[in-house]
Amino acid sequence: MLYLHGFASCGEGNKSLTLKNYFGAHTVCAPDLPPSPLDAIAQIETLIEDEKIDVLIGSSLGGFYATYLAEKYQLKAILLNPSTEPWQTLSSYVGWQKRFCDNAMFEFKELYLSQLKTLATVPKKGTYLVLLQSEDEVLDYSKAQSLYNKHKIIVEYGGNHRFENINDYLCMIDNFRK
Repeated sequence: MLYLHGFASCGEGNKSLTLKNYFGAHTVCAPDLPPSPLDAIAQIETLIEDEKIDVLIGSSLGGFYATYLAEKYQLKAILLNPSTEPWQTLSSYVGWQKRFCDNAMFEFKELYLSQLKTLATVPKKGTYLVLLQSEDEVLDYSKAQSLYNKHKIIVEYGGNHRFENINDYLCMIDNFRK
C-alpha cells in the first residue's frame, strides 16, 4: 500500500503513522514527495513498479496524484479529501513555502500549476473509495463528490481538511483493499 501525502506535507505524518500502526510498517510505504508534480509522479511510478503496489491512499494533493496513477495502472485508490483542481487551489502558494511536518523550505514554482493541469483525469478505470468531510476548510468537498459520483463515496458531516479521524475508517479501508 502506498500513501501519498498532501501539499507541503511529508510521508511521515499522522495519517501514514496511523496506517502503519494498523496495517504494519512493512505494508505501508509513505515517501516524501518532491514539490514538482512531474518529479512526484516519476517517483511514485518507480515505487509502484518496484514495490508491486496494488493500492494507493492519497490525501488532498496526494489524492489527485492517486487518481492519475489509479487510472494509468488500473489500481484501487482510497482518497481522503482529494484535491480535484490543484492548479487553481494551489495558485496562491507559488513561491517559497514551509513544509508543515518539519518547517523545511521549498519552492513551489508557477510551472508546477501547468504540470498539475496536464495530470487531470476523469476517474473511470480505477476503483475508488472516496472519504470526504464536509467541514474541509481548504477544499470544497462537493467538487470531489461530483467528480467521483460513480464510485463509492462516504461524506462525513463535520471534520476538517486533515481528516484527523482516519482511525474510524481503517476497517473500511482494509475491506476495500482486499
